[in-house]
Amino acid sequence: MGKKILLVVLFLCVAFVVSGQDKKDKIAIGFNYGFGSEFNNRNYTFTNHFYKAQLYYRIKETKHFQYEILAQPEINFATHQLLNFYFVKPETPDYIEKREEYTKLKNVHEYVLNLGFLIRKPIGKIFSIYTLASIGPMITDTQTERMSEGFAFADVLAFGVLANVNKFRFDMRPSIRHVSNAGLNGENAGYNTRNVEIGISYGL
Repeated sequence: MGKKILLVVLFLCVAFVVSGQDKKDKIAIGFNYGFGSEFNNRNYTFTNHFYKAQLYYRIKETKHFQYEILAQPEINFATHQLLNFYFVKPETPDYIEKREEYTKLKNVHEYVLNLGFLIRKPIGKIFSIYTLASIGPMITDTQTERMSEGFAFADVLAFGVLANVNKFRFDMRPSIRHVSNAGLNGENAGYNTRNVEIGISYGL
């Protein structure tokens, strides 16, 4: 965790000491790295880190705001463990065996295509703040007590700060993420995590 915090601090230093101007590019491509964990609870642990490609397209610009759509293919690497084995109730078939299985630490891989909408407020020529909402289909490769293996959805709400440096954009965004399968598969309690992302993109 210490190395991750240092990475964020170094990123912020680079973003805030450089200067440039917004070239008004409509399209930008980039890359984000993020990490996070579950909201504190007694039932389970869930820690994750992830990599996202970014493709932005500006659809509209007014005097005060910019509106963008984006696509974000993502690979998420997580670890999960059930802490409260009573979460698996006695009426569950083979509940003793499932309690033993689910309380083991598991590695979870998620493959996601996030599709989002972003509203940006420029602050001068260099900085901007924004809010972002996205939803996307996902495949998870591990069965847990909270979610079945296979198809699911990832929902993300984020707030961010961006610095323009010529055609480069340095980005930092805290976010809240919910993952579930909308009842399409068996287990659907899902995961709720808080995350931080840092990234860089390039205007085309």
